[in-house]
Amino acid sequence: MMIFRLVFGLLLVAGLLCFAAYIGTGNPLWRRRGVVLVKWTVLAGLGAVAVLLLERLPAFL
Repeated sequence: MMIFRLVFGLLLVAGLLCFAAYIGTGNPLWRRRGVVLVKWTVLAGLGAVAVLLLERLPAFL
């Protein structure tokens, strides 16, 4: 679970830094990179939730 938290946190920080670079430079390349990173951050979060649900599934059955 700690790996998921680390990946989620690093992706979130990288996305925020890309958006900050876009605001600072006005270059649309940084905005596109930020959007891609946010997309992967959401997918990583969904993966973490899926792992948590699968870990608790035997307790519900």
